[in-house]
Amino acid sequence: MEFSAVYKGYESGNEYPLDEIIYRDTDDNLLEVAHNVEALRQKTAQEWKNLFEKRASILTSPFNSGIWGKKEWVLPHIPDSDIISLSEGWTSLLKPEKFNKALGLKNAWVKLCGNSHTGSFKDLGMTVLVSHVNHLIKKGVPIKAVACASTGDTSAALAAYCAYADIPSIVFLPEGKISTAQLIQPISNGSLVLMLATDFDGCMKIVQEVTKDKSIYLANSMNPMRIEGQKTISIEICQQFGWDVPDVIVIPGGNLGNVSALGSGFDLLLQTGVITKKPRIVVAQAAAANPLYLSFKDDYKTFKPVTASDTQASAIQIGNPVSYQRAVRALKNYNGKVIQVSEEELANAAHLADHSGLYCCPHTGVALGALIQMVETKEVDPDERIVVISTAHGLKFSEFKVNYHENKIPDFEAKYANPITRLPADVDKVKEALAKRFT
Repeated sequence: MEFSAVYKGYESGNEYPLDEIIYRDTDDNLLEVAHNVEALRQKTAQEWKNLFEKRASILTSPFNSGIWGKKEWVLPHIPDSDIISLSEGWTSLLKPEKFNKALGLKNAWVKLCGNSHTGSFKDLGMTVLVSHVNHLIKKGVPIKAVACASTGDTSAALAAYCAYADIPSIVFLPEGKISTAQLIQPISNGSLVLMLATDFDGCMKIVQEVTKDKSIYLANSMNPMRIEGQKTISIEICQQFGWDVPDVIVIPGGNLGNVSALGSGFDLLLQTGVITKKPRIVVAQAAAANPLYLSFKDDYKTFKPVTASDTQASAIQIGNPVSYQRAVRALKNYNGKVIQVSEEELANAAHLADHSGLYCCPHTGVALGALIQMVETKEVDPDERIVVISTAHGLKFSEFKVNYHENKIPDFEAKYANPITRLPADVDKVKEALAKRFT
């Protein structure tokens, strides 16, 4: 049997070829990419481990990518020459000892997905989506451009990968809702940047209308091609632990494609026998944008979109997440739960971790804040191996960092602020400051 995959209806089981431009099933539910698992099982678990480990040492494209090193599990049919890769994946998995000690933990880790080409985990999915578009264009499919709604990171990834592939891109951004660093990325990479007087959910409605004309391809995570790349983070984490499985994974959630992808990756690892144990998956949401948390509190019996309030975690300021159904399935399959985190909690958690040498974005702060809550409520054992997914690089959110250390974030005291000490050019004053700090 050849390695192959199709689109499959989430509820109906309807199948569609991957070359068809389609984002929803006939029943309006989401689609997923379904692999021929029986074909994948032709290799033993050990053979897959050996292959993935061998590719991890290859320095040339496409297998130097953490995503395309698992090509058979992603897009098995695509020619290597059609792949658009910027050496994404293989991001650091660090154990911040000082942070562990502060929480009384022994084995908490942070997966630094922001150490990627455009500074966020969105690169993992965008390499697959843009490679797929490149493949379709080469086959003669009349695609004029690729478009997305974004709170910053998706637009940066789309713009970079499309620029590298020489494919036009369009990004819809909510005015005043993204950082300067995020805004300039698609501008620099040549995207058509449309700043709309609405929030992310408003941008999402418009991009879905625009992409009904199939000449403009949709790049948001309702497109299952994005999930295919992002799911490799599960495989990569296990590989970095010598094919051992973490006990708990904490991930921030906004549009919820990331937790859907996390579950999808573990599903395939289990189906192929590469792993035999399931982790617990915890989704962390900002209290200002918490529709999944509210649904979780009701045991997922109901789901109501919310109007997301302003939050420092702007990339997850989403009130009507597209991937809600897929996220709920992942949480149910992996003994999951959802935790909401306040603005004070996320800011202090991010900067506590920074004192261990990290440089955390506010969304990572949401995940870290959720972990701190779990420690306080004794929902994690001190000996458990815990992985917190850091979704973006802190340099994208310098305003957040500066405001915290200058104690300018309203309504709470910055517990770990480290303000600049301003002094005259006087050696005695300098010695006095040193003595005060290091007594």
